Amino acid sequence: MIDGVRAQLRKGVVEYCILGALEREPMYGWQLAETLAKPGLIASIGTLYPVLGRLRERGLITAFERSSGAGPVRKYYQVTKAGSAELDGFRQQWAPFTRAVSEMVGEVDDDKN
Repeated sequence: MIDGVRAQLRKGVVEYCILGALEREPMYGWQLAETLAKPGLIASIGTLYPVLGRLRERGLITAFERSSGAGPVRKYYQVTKAGSAELDGFRQQWAPFTRAVSEMVGEVDDDKN
């Protein structure tokens, strides 16, 4: 049950986490996957690329190639102006939303029952 909840929560915010990471700096796929996997925001690198594709289709990120110096050319992703605007809108909604959810699902004081 908890894994299902975690998966649904990730689905709801992963696009914005990607935009936030790419707003800080352009990243290549593997680097971005590691950044998101450490805190559990994606399950695997395989789940990242479909999301990147959707973000590109919507014009929220772009991709460019850069030599790695130590191997093949890497595809880097960066946020666009539209992506930054989308992220700003999310930021405005996130704090009030999380406060409301915390109030609704917060722990019950056993002394009141």
